[in-house]
Amino acid sequence: MTLPQKEIQFHWRLIQGGEPDQVSRARQFELDSVALPDIEAQSKFSTLAEDAGMESLLTDVSFGKPDPILLASSIISNTQRIKFLVAIRSGMISPTYFVQQVNTFSTLHGGRILLNIVAGHSPSEMAYYGDHLSHDQRYDRTEEFLTICRSFWARTGSVNFDGNYFNIKNGRIGTPFTSVDRESPYIFIAGSSEKARDLAISQGDCWMRLPDLPEKVKSEGEAVRLSGKEIGLRLAIICRDTKEEAVLAANNLLDNVELNHNESIKENKFVVNSDSTMMKKMYYLSEDEWLTPWLWTGAVRTFGAPTIAMVGTPEEISDAIMEYKNAGVTQFIFSGWPKKNEMVYFGKNVLPLVRKKEKSLVTNSIT
Repeated sequence: MTLPQKEIQFHWRLIQGGEPDQVSRARQFELDSVALPDIEAQSKFSTLAEDAGMESLLTDVSFGKPDPILLASSIISNTQRIKFLVAIRSGMISPTYFVQQVNTFSTLHGGRILLNIVAGHSPSEMAYYGDHLSHDQRYDRTEEFLTICRSFWARTGSVNFDGNYFNIKNGRIGTPFTSVDRESPYIFIAGSSEKARDLAISQGDCWMRLPDLPEKVKSEGEAVRLSGKEIGLRLAIICRDTKEEAVLAANNLLDNVELNHNESIKENKFVVNSDSTMMKKMYYLSEDEWLTPWLWTGAVRTFGAPTIAMVGTPEEISDAIMEYKNAGVTQFIFSGWPKKNEMVYFGKNVLPLVRKKEKSLVTNSIT
């Protein structure tokens, strides 16, 4: 089955309040500023993201950060086009109330909301919310959660659902989902496990996973592509004018030996205690520092799994992106260092190359 060529969509991770350029996952939660909205700085970043050609900004969900929907709603009025990719876990909220929130956001802001559905990766943190389910149970619950959500978005009448985790009787929501081109929000399903992949096929629009070699991403995502759904990757970017500068910038992340040793110990403890297939797989994959000439895992054991990075020149990074496109990837969520400068540099120097190569690919396929 040959799916139609689609232009790659690029998203970027929203900065946190007062977040330094180099900070580990563990360190984030020790910073009081990260737990607070920083509307001025985050609004400026959002405007820059819009100007750089980003489709949306990812707003994280965590006990140590502001509520993502409220934060996005506070920032979005300072922008014109960019969407917000709001993260949510099914154990945090009633599906009925969640749809009510999403629909309200859509009516206020012209449908500029996407959803990043995560099952959770820290049992200890999920317990803060009264969520004590196992990894597979969380995906089973999310299947029910999204089934209910989609029933509300279909607007075919009252919603009734009797499952293992949710029981909805004659459910109704007055506020509709409002968008010029969709009847429901676009849904990313995050995770690298088979359960995440299967959930993306049944309930999502895109399977959002961490990267691997392009050929592995292609083979592992075949069922997703054949189902008509998309594949996305979340990773980091370190792009400079020369490869030497890019590698130096990557290595500079690890300059503080004492700090990085302490953070590496914390990250190891986090991974050991996590039940996330995605986090564990990336941690052990990082035993090889360079998976390809441009895919670098050097920061993973200090700063966490999403810091696996494409490292190189604009030409090398755009070629790498096209390798993934040829493997079936059509969505990317990026972050980088320095956070603002990396995004601006990407929009100016890498994105035009990708669009040029996409256009050439289409032209060649026609001829």
